[in-house]
Amino acid sequence: MSVVFAIANQKGGVGKTTTAISLAAALGEHGKEILIVDTDPQANASSALGVRDPDGNSLYDALVEEAPLLSTIVETETPRVSLVPTTPGLAGAEVELVTMMAREFRMKRALETVRDNFDIILMDCPPSLGLLTVNALTAADEVIIPVQSEYFALEGLRHLSQTIELVRRNLNPNLLLRGILLTMFDGRTNLSRDVEAEVRRHFNNTFQVVIPRSVRLSEAPSYGLPVQQYDPTSTGAIAYAQLAEELLFTDKQGDNVSGGHHGS
Repeated sequence: MSVVFAIANQKGGVGKTTTAISLAAALGEHGKEILIVDTDPQANASSALGVRDPDGNSLYDALVEEAPLLSTIVETETPRVSLVPTTPGLAGAEVELVTMMAREFRMKRALETVRDNFDIILMDCPPSLGLLTVNALTAADEVIIPVQSEYFALEGLRHLSQTIELVRRNLNPNLLLRGILLTMFDGRTNLSRDVEAEVRRHFNNTFQVVIPRSVRLSEAPSYGLPVQQYDPTSTGAIAYAQLAEELLFTDKQGDNVSGGHHGS
């Protein structure tokens, strides 16, 4: 059965979508069958993989109308990477789910029907801590948190840590914080290095690899391709290849969701 990752941070612009599609492509290069679930109504992961107007069902149909998730999955141009696309209409699901029974478990139930078809499932979460993100965290085995190398990084992490703890206590006791991923890192600036030191001090399960600021990473989505296909020799592509290896071949660290130090 597949491992399900939520890629989450309530802050926008930290590299969640870039991480979802670039990591998926890098994992696909290791022969893994990958499913990306675009849970963000902005539909950036869908368009970044060249799926701008899905013909058939989308994630909205699976969550709200209970259409089979299998009926929403589309192939992408990226080898071994499939997609559950979304549309801006998913924003309505946030409201419609409120009155539904077991509303936090809709994503989990949908994913259970396709987990045997894939090695790894990556959910690209919206920049909020609303019902869509809570659904993703309830469905996930593990969470990856991309964090921009900037001054307010730790502030946002505290809020997200509290949400993860609440989800654990009430909905998904086995949820594991797999790691903090530093993104948009500029090694030439003191700020990036200071943020890295601070994040590593609070979270011993911060990934070793850091994702650099990269023009190629920014350009790739406009071509409907992950950076691995757009420019496989770029620093961004190499960094995500290293992240895939770290995820596949490194033992899981101690899970200190609320910060502080404990065993690795």
